[in-house]
Amino acid sequence: MLEISPRKVAQVILMSRELDRAEGELRAFIGRLSEDEQAELVAIMWIGRESFDLDDLADAIATAKTEASVPCADYLLGTPHMSDHLENGLEALGISATQAEDDLM
Repeated sequence: MLEISPRKVAQVILMSRELDRAEGELRAFIGRLSEDEQAELVAIMWIGRESFDLDDLADAIATAKTEASVPCADYLLGTPHMSDHLENGLEALGISATQAEDDLM
């Protein structure tokens, strides 16, 4: 279904909660993701904030690819409540955000 793993999304969520000490690491992590993974990450966030419905996942991914005008990390870090939206997006996809985060600990 998605190229990006729940583990990678959970890593972004956890690092975004520690921006005061992990912003550089988070930016580097997002920068190392493939273009497809970055677009999927943005799409998951959009679904989590209800900009797109789950049924529109493919459209959200396509939109993320075509409308990308700034680096993905800049866009995501400039989005209020990014970690909450990513968690909600994972949950909408039927993936336990809590479990994915716990697996990283």
